[in-house]
Amino acid sequence: MSAARTPALLVLEDGTTYRGSGYAAEGRTLGEIVFSTGMTGYQETLTDPSYHRQIVVMTAPHIGNTGVNDEDDESGQVWVAGYVLRDAARRASSWRATGGLEERLAAEGVVGICEVDTRALTRRLRDQGVMRAGIFSGSALPAGAADLHPQAVEVLVEVVRDAPAMSGSDLAGEVSTGERYTIEPDGDPVATVVAVDLGIKARTPAQLAERGARVHVVPRDTTLAEVLALSPDGVFFSNGPGDPAAAEHEVELLRGILDEKLPFFGICFGNQLLGRALGYGTFKLAYGHRGVNQPVLDKETGRVEITAHNHGFAVDAPVEGESVAPFDDGRYGRVEVSHVGLNDQVVEGLRALDVPAFSVQYHPEAAAGPHDGEHLFDRFLALMAAPRGAEDATPTTSQEN
Repeated sequence: MSAARTPALLVLEDGTTYRGSGYAAEGRTLGEIVFSTGMTGYQETLTDPSYHRQIVVMTAPHIGNTGVNDEDDESGQVWVAGYVLRDAARRASSWRATGGLEERLAAEGVVGICEVDTRALTRRLRDQGVMRAGIFSGSALPAGAADLHPQAVEVLVEVVRDAPAMSGSDLAGEVSTGERYTIEPDGDPVATVVAVDLGIKARTPAQLAERGARVHVVPRDTTLAEVLALSPDGVFFSNGPGDPAAAEHEVELLRGILDEKLPFFGICFGNQLLGRALGYGTFKLAYGHRGVNQPVLDKETGRVEITAHNHGFAVDAPVEGESVAPFDDGRYGRVEVSHVGLNDQVVEGLRALDVPAFSVQYHPEAAAGPHDGEHLFDRFLALMAAPRGAEDATPTTSQEN
């Protein structure tokens, strides 16, 4: 598809513009522009529902050389709102490839732009913070815009500024499954897990099933009564897009789960929702954490894990020591921050000490990797197998070993 590229323009809401060439589908797309630092696994990134309504900038300069295949999708479709890259590969060269990346994106209607100085763009987003943006190409590019004519560009800037902001957006319902489905383990199940789909990736229930769990994946609007009717040994909340402050139903559902003393494990969006259920606030990060090379400190062991992230919000909880969960005058007892991001000291995990619940902000199931956090699925299985009512409700790393 690279033979005859047309002009394209990337427009940020602060008025900054970047000229480039059309990539994949032509037209117009709007969304929050973010950058991902991953140097591999772009197919998994593109099919991650957490990127819904986001335009993704790849910091790796050469994208598409491994093509796409039929095995690495994390969901049933590409979710990114738009795609920005510097150098588009001319051909796929992986033995696993069943098609080209650009052809796949074009077939799914994803509007992209290539030949952009992504290094300069990433530096701007790091300095100014993520913001709304638009990609315009083909018939969506007004006359004069490709030559940066001020009046034409101003029209596009106003289009971008009229797009909805990510703050306040309740998006899990737009990516969640419409009906329940079940992933069975090999052999007899050792536990039953209800996984609430807020934008779940395929590898997550697979990780649980590999450890012997039967996993019922349910829609985000599932009620507590419907969860309990499945007789779960534990409940899992997945990653997903949007502002955790807008996810009122999910927070109330999670409080019901905590009241039932059901073992709980949450990742990414699920970590933020556990924070809100416990009474802590959440806030929007300047440019978020996205990529597969984020260092996180496990405070108990002192071990640094290299982890995969995709989030723009974080939990506002005391990093040092124990605190009493603020909700309803300490209804859920003591909580500690279990993991901290080493780049900016952001909360990367929570552990409840008086109810069986824990969470991490990163993606322990990460594909194509890293796999440093996969042991957390073992921790969840151990939590479900542990006697109820222990003083420290959530097993620690030392208890796992």
